[in-house]
Amino acid sequence: MKIAVAREIDPSEPRVAASPDTVKKFKALGVDIAIEPGAGIKSGLPDSEFTAAGASVSADALRDADIIIKVKRPEPSELASYKRGALVIAIMDPYGNEAALQAMAEAGIAAFAMELMPRITRAQVMDVLSSQANLAGYRAVIEAAEAFGRAFPMMMTAAGTIPAAKVFVMGVGVAGLQAIATARRLGAVVTATDVRPAVKEQVESLGAKFLAVEDEEFKQAETAGGYAKEMSKEYQAKQAALTAEHIKKQDIIITTALIPGRPAPRLVTAEMVRSMKPGSVLVDLAVERGGNVEGASPGEVADVGGIKIVGFTNVAGRVAASASSLYARNLFSFIETLIDKTTKSLAVKWDDELVKSTALTRDGAVIHPNFQPKT
Repeated sequence: MKIAVAREIDPSEPRVAASPDTVKKFKALGVDIAIEPGAGIKSGLPDSEFTAAGASVSADALRDADIIIKVKRPEPSELASYKRGALVIAIMDPYGNEAALQAMAEAGIAAFAMELMPRITRAQVMDVLSSQANLAGYRAVIEAAEAFGRAFPMMMTAAGTIPAAKVFVMGVGVAGLQAIATARRLGAVVTATDVRPAVKEQVESLGAKFLAVEDEEFKQAETAGGYAKEMSKEYQAKQAALTAEHIKKQDIIITTALIPGRPAPRLVTAEMVRSMKPGSVLVDLAVERGGNVEGASPGEVADVGGIKIVGFTNVAGRVAASASSLYARNLFSFIETLIDKTTKSLAVKWDDELVKSTALTRDGAVIHPNFQPKT
């Protein structure tokens, strides 16, 4: 059985789908693993580190591979080099990309989307959304600090006192919690908001203050899967009024709000941006889905009257070595469930919850119920 690690063809993607550590683990399962040349260079992993761990490095790495692992969904130009029936596992970004799913189906591959992994106990170690969001939350604070031009902690010096920066985190999922923790470690005064009541205690446990309109709708604002529900227009208006006043006093805002399969909710209007002090910074982690901040531009730092809106995409990729290491472990933990350890061969249990939740295509068709072609 052969697993191949593809080199990402997107020049903006520095991550890689394997690490020397996971190569050793695959080898221990009796699997041959081949890597395309240079696949790990942007993550600080030269080919020599993979070969030292037991992998082969070859331009023909993908040929005849039973499983191909990637970071991003394969482009149509890549599909021609995959054998029919191969499993292709990546972050597939399936929402709104029906044509890409159909292309993978027609290529005869079995495509799996790591970001659709169910949030159940045995899948925690496979949760790519959490592993990458954790690093994105951390990096968002680093980007904010770089753009801010002032110190984060309060500093009392003989020349005078520098006040602590005020940081407001909007959306307290994995990324938001890590942003809170990182900003607190840097000495900022941190507040945070979210529509889910369950996170209030988590926010306060990290030493931040929680801000929300805590009415009856707020108390019912979380799905069974732990995601935020889309709130009513009335609630959004009340929350916007509360946050608008709070935003005026903040130095830095970090927004992380995303609802799977939906455009990112607009949390900060242009008017709110203009109400902030010159020199303030906003970091929008949802810019790839339309953005939480009005005026955010994907891949750019916009300047609005002296206020910076940071709209970097693939923020986890800006910590590529760490992001690759965690993603590689997520992949290994999932693939391990697809291999028969006795025969050392592929043994996909198509009725397993992990497989049913993540499998997009099989035998020439799109099979995931959420992405069936509309008739």
